[in-house]
Amino acid sequence: MHSKVMLITGASRGIGAATARLAAARGYAVCINFRQQQDAATQLVAEIRADGGEAFAIQADISDENQVAELFVQFDQQFSRLDVLVNNAGMLESQSRLEAIDGARLQRVFAANVYGSFYCARQAIQRMSKRRGGNGGAIINLSSIAAKLGAPEEYIDYAAAKGAIDSMTVGLAKELAADGIRVNAVRPGVIDTEIHASGGEPGRVERVSKSIPMQRGGQPEEIAEAILWLASDAASYTSGALLDVAGGR
Repeated sequence: MHSKVMLITGASRGIGAATARLAAARGYAVCINFRQQQDAATQLVAEIRADGGEAFAIQADISDENQVAELFVQFDQQFSRLDVLVNNAGMLESQSRLEAIDGARLQRVFAANVYGSFYCARQAIQRMSKRRGGNGGAIINLSSIAAKLGAPEEYIDYAAAKGAIDSMTVGLAKELAADGIRVNAVRPGVIDTEIHASGGEPGRVERVSKSIPMQRGGQPEEIAEAILWLASDAASYTSGALLDVAGGR
């Protein structure tokens, strides 16, 4: 029988990788999903195992429903249970005003940030639900403070996608309470990860930091701490929460 098992999507770098390291350090067996960064995922698995932890990496593009199904088939071959799903995988595109955003971009942004979380949650419920013979568990969605602020002039489509995640979190928490599954979301602020470079501004954290009440960007490890708290028994009466970890924004 495995120790508690956590599956983290998009876990090869950034917040996902920080969460994997912290979860392993706290005794979880960790399934690291990645889409493209195989070398980074392999290195992370090796790092966790070298420290005495248990980890396994599985490639899948979570925006593809069929790949998500295969991800969980491979998961079941490696792990005997699932206790925590962290819907971390997501993406944004270049900074833009709405009038320059076309349908193809909207499809990409919503598929990665919204559809993937739905696909993964559906698979996780089938394994966790006490109604289906599971042990219960927790789902933690990665939203963004952009859902509250709107991200004007930058990523209004990304903000809208994360708004959908907020609504999903609240509704799913109510839907799954009787199944023994808690559902919560973390809404990070400006965090020092590679995602800003993919949006076309690698130095965004430094530029925006002065507008943050705490006068700095956050670190991935600070988000990981919030995720691990929501996953833990210390949060046993917390479900449907949207936890802002955004330096006061």
